[in-house]
Amino acid sequence: MPLDHDVEILLKMIQEANRPSFETVGAIAARELFMAGRKALSPDPMPIAETRDIAIPGPGGAIPARLYRSVTTGILPVLVFFHGGGWVVGNIESHEAMCRHLANRAECAVVAVDYRMGPEHKFPAAVDDCFAATGWVADNGASLGIDPRRLAVGGDSAGGNLGAVVSLVARDKGAPRIACQLLIYPATDAAMRHDSIARYAEGYVLTRATMRWFYDQYLRTPEDAADWRVSPLLASDLAGLPPAFVLTAGYDPLCDEGDAYAARLAAAGVPVTHRRFPGQVHGFVTNGRVIRAAETALDEAAAVLKAAWQ
Repeated sequence: MPLDHDVEILLKMIQEANRPSFETVGAIAARELFMAGRKALSPDPMPIAETRDIAIPGPGGAIPARLYRSVTTGILPVLVFFHGGGWVVGNIESHEAMCRHLANRAECAVVAVDYRMGPEHKFPAAVDDCFAATGWVADNGASLGIDPRRLAVGGDSAGGNLGAVVSLVARDKGAPRIACQLLIYPATDAAMRHDSIARYAEGYVLTRATMRWFYDQYLRTPEDAADWRVSPLLASDLAGLPPAFVLTAGYDPLCDEGDAYAARLAAAGVPVTHRRFPGQVHGFVTNGRVIRAAETALDEAAAVLKAAWQ
């Protein structure tokens, strides 16, 4: 399958911008570069009924979060959302348009979690924050105007990884009950051993060098890569997990490990909707100002959420 025409335009824009790669500038400058990219490539945010910044008690102190409520009235189902960015870059602002889109199309509330990131806060800080935030949302439905019996988790890239891991932790602990996991081009294997890592190592937005740098910032030691809370593909048992929507992109270094995770979930008896966008690259869902398929992908994800909440 050839590259989508919109992706070709995006790659040309990136080439002409000639910005330095994240791994050459360090975390602080990388965050600034990432936000500049979001401003250029994110679509205009949809109007929404309400946004409200909240603070969630967490193991390392208060976790900043933002509540989005769709234009649908009443007690709403909720998606606890974890942003992408390699556990190093990104924040609530970077995924504003995506959260608003999902809230409106899925007729739900979204709680976006600003979890701690590396290199300042190494693994498992992000996992601990995301699980704590999910539990808090489930326990505080009345104050948020949401129905904790209809709760989903998920995110994109590193956020998809965290959604998968939170689902595993919640299963093992017996709470909170999660109705659906939304895994958009998730990182699932920190060993970086799948063929697509080499196949699309350079030239397709996310590079192998940048991915390796992300892991270096996130992990305490290389041995952490074997922990299933970093690499959910290595979890010994995936049975009993919530139904999953797994989206992968054909020109993404992470596509093979995302496909493998979807296959393992299905083999374990977990209901899986696996949607592969063959002509797309990593990150395309947040680049809707240029890539028209981003809206299609988000609408499909929202439809899966709505079905899971019936």
